[in-house]
Amino acid sequence: MEKRRRIGAYGIARDEQGRLLLVRSSAKSNHPGRWFLPGGGLNHGEDPAAGLAREFLEETGLTVRITGLHGVSTDLVDMPWRGVLLHHDRVVYDVAVTGGELTVETDGTSDLPAWVEPARLAELPVIPFVARTLGLAEPVADTPPPPAVDEAGELSADGRMVRQTNRVMRFGAYGIVTDPAGRVLLSLISPGYPGAGRWHLPGGGTDFGEQPHVGLLREIYEETGQTGAVTELIEVSSHHNPNAIGPEGVPLDWYVVRAIFRVTVADPTVPVVTEVSGSTCDAGWFHPAELGGIPLTDMATRELRHMR
Repeated sequence: MEKRRRIGAYGIARDEQGRLLLVRSSAKSNHPGRWFLPGGGLNHGEDPAAGLAREFLEETGLTVRITGLHGVSTDLVDMPWRGVLLHHDRVVYDVAVTGGELTVETDGTSDLPAWVEPARLAELPVIPFVARTLGLAEPVADTPPPPAVDEAGELSADGRMVRQTNRVMRFGAYGIVTDPAGRVLLSLISPGYPGAGRWHLPGGGTDFGEQPHVGLLREIYEETGQTGAVTELIEVSSHHNPNAIGPEGVPLDWYVVRAIFRVTVADPTVPVVTEVSGSTCDAGWFHPAELGGIPLTDMATRELRHMR
């Protein structure tokens, strides 16, 4: 079974009557006849919010405005008829419809958009991700459809380096980690890695099959030796550098989607890097007044504005 990865963005839209907008999967999709939230896989380098707006327009004919970040999650989609186990990172937004007219996608992975009454949701065959997001009963496992060409690119963006282009797509989880004294926890990037010598938010890429918050707590322990608790999802951002240089000097077309969480450490200790030969060479607790005197990555500088 081949393991692949994918990142997608989806939207929850409701009208004035409280109806939810769903779209039905077409015969060209991996789950024909199942209903799902408007959205889909991101193009390489695409910001999740922009990807959601594009997918929403393609599948429903409607334009939307993001009103909030609903959540991030990961699920494994077993597709034995393709010989693939797909790790799917999903970013879900709350959205408001701002214009357009409800129309059917032509020759795509959906064939019908519809406003659905809340009472009807339990009757519809939805994909498991949608059932979990909406708090519905989990559907039974899919019956494998006939093998078909994946024309819509549903299995692209697998998170691995593509040798021909050195293109990498990654999903990462990072934390603004604080203790009861109001200090913030940072990790120092090792020599040979992008941003070497600068202090960064603890976190990193999630492992295959790993939920974002679980991967973050693992990374925090590996980089700092601290045990924390995730309390809040703050935002999702992205970064694209088509001319990045990897730790071995290999040029990369680097694209990362980052989930930023708030994390608390109730019983802080002296930070110790537990991961050997990794991208972190030191870690430390800092009072807010000290942050102006240390070199920070651009990401850390930007995200630390969320400290409170």
